[in-house]
Amino acid sequence: MTLATKESDGSSVSQLSESFYKSLVESAPDAMIIVDRSGRICVVNVQAEKMFGYSREQLLNRSIEILLPERMRRSHQALRQTYIAAPRLRSLGSAQELYGRRRNGFEFPVEISLSPLQTTDGLFVSSIIRDISDRREIDKTLSDAKVEAERANKANSAFLAAASHDLRQPVQALSLLSGALRRTVTEPKALEMLEVQGQSLSAMTNLLNSLLDISRLDGGGVTPDIEEFQINDLIDHLSTEFSRQAMQKGLSFNSTTCDAIVRSDRNLLTEIVQNLVSNAIRYTNDGCVTLDCQIHDGNIQIAVIDTGIGIEADQLGKIFDEFHQCNSRGAANQGFGLGLAIVSRLADLLEHEISVSSEPGNGSNFAVSVPFVRASASSLDEEQIRNDAAESKPGGACVLLVEDDLKVAESLKMLFESAGYKIGIASSKQEAIASMNDIGAAPDVIVSDYHLIGESTGVDTIVALRKLADTMIPAIIVTGDTSKLVNDACDVKNCAILSKPVDPDELISMATNAISTGVVPC
Repeated sequence: MTLATKESDGSSVSQLSESFYKSLVESAPDAMIIVDRSGRICVVNVQAEKMFGYSREQLLNRSIEILLPERMRRSHQALRQTYIAAPRLRSLGSAQELYGRRRNGFEFPVEISLSPLQTTDGLFVSSIIRDISDRREIDKTLSDAKVEAERANKANSAFLAAASHDLRQPVQALSLLSGALRRTVTEPKALEMLEVQGQSLSAMTNLLNSLLDISRLDGGGVTPDIEEFQINDLIDHLSTEFSRQAMQKGLSFNSTTCDAIVRSDRNLLTEIVQNLVSNAIRYTNDGCVTLDCQIHDGNIQIAVIDTGIGIEADQLGKIFDEFHQCNSRGAANQGFGLGLAIVSRLADLLEHEISVSSEPGNGSNFAVSVPFVRASASSLDEEQIRNDAAESKPGGACVLLVEDDLKVAESLKMLFESAGYKIGIASSKQEAIASMNDIGAAPDVIVSDYHLIGESTGVDTIVALRKLADTMIPAIIVTGDTSKLVNDACDVKNCAILSKPVDPDELISMATNAISTGVVPC
């Protein structure tokens, strides 16, 4: 085979020297084989000899198909003829399954690059051949590892779903019993012991919630459910939740209204702001905490502003790390260092920007920016709901408890009875309907778990009871399930969702407000 080229000035160069040509082929790092248009092997380098186990003399003038598994030879002849009819640069084996065959019969995966060579002796085809056995083994290992990781992730998600409910149930029962005892015990020493117990339960609840949240986020078990919703619903809910907590610490709690529609995941955004407000109250000893909401640069900026201890400048870059606790004065033994780590992960998941500014001794300002959609008025006709509630109120304060866990149901019963309410108890939608029929009137408020026996849910039960009573009964869903299964609860009007373990005083306060006004902050 003779190769011919031309210099740039158009003059002809006779031939590449044979020694230079051989050196060029032999120095190639991969196996190189050149065939003529009939598929006869004309050139073989030393790498090809090593790869296939043949000597050069054993390959020259043989058909290229000798290097393929027998089952592929006939089809390869047809493919080769098609290529010769329209030769071009081409790579094979990255997407297809191609195999070479060694002299000893061993097959191995290959990747091939084809190049047409026009010479004075006619058309030849140069092939660069790579043994990709190691790459395939790595790919298989990675694929197997991915399958195993996905299996482990599913198992982890299933465990977390169970743990999220089952671990919260006993803590919920303890919390409710503690709340009931605080309302019935009068002996000072006993009240002091209950106060310490309540603090321990609160710490246990916060740590449990944080650890489960971190596990779900790191395990990829959280998928945002992006929707458009009124930001005022979130602000009102959090104001109700935290104003009493701030008041108990001697702080004032302020919030602003913002009649705007935003685009985000309602539950995850609520969790972000909850953590920010909770931190603000925890690290503020005097003054106030403000939940502010403003339009800023085309986004809605939700800011949590406090007059607390502040954060040192050298700590600002670390505050979103797990278990990091600021060494600012007055910050000792405050929380577990997980709240802001959760905030950071959730913000990244939602692609919401988090900003923070702080000055030691003068408080902090944490803000999250959420995409603004449009301005809007409130979607809930509270006046109509109040009227419905006033017309349907049977004259005595009655709470219908729908809970399928006996211990939690008894704890709830004792809690509400200690607050002076009449109680009805059911464990399913059918029992709740039967209970309301026995009473002969609609309850003043429904407090329901989400998952109930008989495959019914709290949402199904609330809808059925409202239809039976023909009135918008205020409702509170208390659930230990943090999965997307409870998303339909977010669409129920005049209904609040609380996560187990719920604070007993918060639950009583919300139910009392719902009974007096007919409205539950959503």
